[in-house]
Amino acid sequence: MSLSPQAMVNIAVKAAEDKKARDITVLDIREVSIIADYFLICTGRSSTQVQAIVEGIQEKLKKENVTALRREGFREGDWVLLDYGDVVAHVFQESERRFYNLERLWGDAQVVGAPVNI
Repeated sequence: MSLSPQAMVNIAVKAAEDKKARDITVLDIREVSIIADYFLICTGRSSTQVQAIVEGIQEKLKKENVTALRREGFREGDWVLLDYGDVVAHVFQESERRFYNLERLWGDAQVVGAPVNI
């Protein structure tokens, strides 16, 4: 049985926390977009930490037999996108996160806490 989007985002949040990600935000975008159900947005202090956060998320979800459909930006480590279909994780360095400001761009989305209980 596959994981629900809520379970996937909760696992991803825990993995990001384990790697000391900062400013973790989960946006419920179900009412504003068909791209996914949730965006996980978090920050690492360096490209090395961003990559470690991404690897941590991938490792935890792989243990649950969930693999990313796409991974973009890993080599540079400024902004890495992990696409799991219903959940998209955005792991940024601080300057990139401020520049792109996804929370403002997706301002109509509901900010939900983690764990996501819906």
